[in-house]
Amino acid sequence: MEFSEVEPDESCACGGCTARVRARQLAVRSGRGATIQARGARRAAVLLAAVGSVLGGGAVSSAVAAAPRTDSSPQTANSPQGQVAGPFGEPPTSRRAVAAPPATTRAEIMRRAQAWVDQKVPYSMTKYWSDGYRQDCSGFISMAWNLGSSQTTWTLPDFAVRIAKDDLQPGDVLIYNNANDPQGGSHAVLFGGWADAAHTKYTALEQTRPGTTERSTPYAYWSNSGGYLPYRYQGLSLPMPAPDGADAFPGADKFGPGKVNDYVTRLGRMLVERGGGRFYREGPSPDWGEADRRATEAFQLAQGWRGAEADGYPGKDTWDFLVHHKGKDIPPAATAPSPPPAPSPPPFPGTDKFGPGKVNDHIAQLGRQLVKKGFGSSYRQGPDPAWGEADRRNVEAFQRAQGWTGSEADGYPGPHTWKLLFS
Repeated sequence: MEFSEVEPDESCACGGCTARVRARQLAVRSGRGATIQARGARRAAVLLAAVGSVLGGGAVSSAVAAAPRTDSSPQTANSPQGQVAGPFGEPPTSRRAVAAPPATTRAEIMRRAQAWVDQKVPYSMTKYWSDGYRQDCSGFISMAWNLGSSQTTWTLPDFAVRIAKDDLQPGDVLIYNNANDPQGGSHAVLFGGWADAAHTKYTALEQTRPGTTERSTPYAYWSNSGGYLPYRYQGLSLPMPAPDGADAFPGADKFGPGKVNDYVTRLGRMLVERGGGRFYREGPSPDWGEADRRATEAFQLAQGWRGAEADGYPGKDTWDFLVHHKGKDIPPAATAPSPPPAPSPPPFPGTDKFGPGKVNDHIAQLGRQLVKKGFGSSYRQGPDPAWGEADRRNVEAFQRAQGWTGSEADGYPGPHTWKLLFS
């Protein structure tokens, strides 16, 4: 593998950048001979930093053996990124956050990420959104994790721990770092939940051109799939334990309108971990709300339950499935099918089909539609194919209901009356 020399980022405190900064300072003080030594040190530092980042949290043999694999899908990441920066691009003041990452929850991570999806934040590696974060892929993850500064795909692992594929839960991330093109060839996506039971597809929330998107994505990504590594944010709050330290179902009386207790919070957090984060705009909280009911209902429906078994209120089975992570996760929201087009009214048969002495099926059709529309009070029997005074009076009542008077409400259907009656 071949690496080119790059200038160190003085704002970064990682081992590679620190070594390169010291080497450059040594070269300035010591002259030409020291410069030669510094170059050697820089090359070694670049090599160590790149290899260390690729290998991640310890899976050395598997990371080396897993060559990046290109997926056949044309949907590839095109998301160059900027450097580490504070809010609105200001220089980062310290690395304090690495030692003590801000605490957050999965629900908060997904809520912040969903806000960018809803706003369709435009992609940019130089601009910053109104919340202060850079509008590229690593800025998006930094915002979702609430880091307080815009990191890069190379520094985000400093705030996280490596996990296995099967441990992925909403709020975790998948990161690909390209050693040959660190700034332009790397990418990071937020994991939103599995889209199938076989764990071959998942919901990815990501910042890519033209803007923030949420879509079903093959694992690990459309391209370079073998190079993506899963991570979990270090400051993630652990799932809330049951208030009494047990996992037993607390009772149906703890859930529903007006209920406020820690069991409601725990239910919401478990639902978010199973793919229900999209139902919560804020929370979960101790106050029962419609978001809790809808998320519970979605989880119940995902298990194939129907009727009273999927009413949105947790019972013993629902609680058992959530506590012990059984059953199926809540699937991503499906796009609602378009409603069928409204049927067009039958063609008007002509004024000569209606009036005294006329007998035909159009008269019966007219009468049935008048009854359907609520204008059949004059019928004592029928409607039938023979025109009668009841037909005329009912047509007149319909015409007057449209605000018509005079000759426009004479009780004989014309094209306009026919069209409105059958629309």
